[in-house]
Amino acid sequence: MHSRDYLQQAANIALALDAEQIERVARGLAELRERHGRLFLLGVGGSAANCSHAVCDFRKVAGIQAFSPCDNVAELTARINDEGWDRVFEAWLRASDAGGNDAVFVLSVGGGSAERAVSPNLVRALDEARRRGLIIYGIVGRDGGYTHQVGHEVIVIPTVDPAHVTPHTEAFQAVVWHCLVCHPALQIAPMKWEGLDRAARGVR
Repeated sequence: MHSRDYLQQAANIALALDAEQIERVARGLAELRERHGRLFLLGVGGSAANCSHAVCDFRKVAGIQAFSPCDNVAELTARINDEGWDRVFEAWLRASDAGGNDAVFVLSVGGGSAERAVSPNLVRALDEARRRGLIIYGIVGRDGGYTHQVGHEVIVIPTVDPAHVTPHTEAFQAVVWHCLVCHPALQIAPMKWEGLDRAARGVR
């Protein structure tokens, strides 16, 4: 049965993730917030949508100044039109004056590959981030691609079924970033329903 098998695969992935690595990312993001650095989230396709959701959570729940180029469709499409798809994120980092105080967080299924011409915009953005001295985080699938090669802390979602790499990776991007924003080292604001429950119990 597909549904049972898929859910079992999800359970296997959850148990295989490196909890210590997620802890290191949480500590790194807490340090980023302490030094008033910015977090730039980069992704395409479904991962771009995940970036928008993650930006909301990092800003609202964790108090981190987080941004994604995909949230400004006017600038994004203007840069695609004028500078090319492969340069769009690289140019956006330059325009943001990203520097050593900041970090990039890549959400991607493959992590980018120049050799295979997959997500070249991520590859060029990572090269720009390295030139500018940014810390590089990521949540990726498959072998992690270029993001895993050059990143500082990159969580690779294990492949348990080659037929489901994309849905599992994009689903677990959400699992991991939600784990991060509710981490005691990062969470500074209650989420809505948890806050209501605490208020009903008289907990401050």
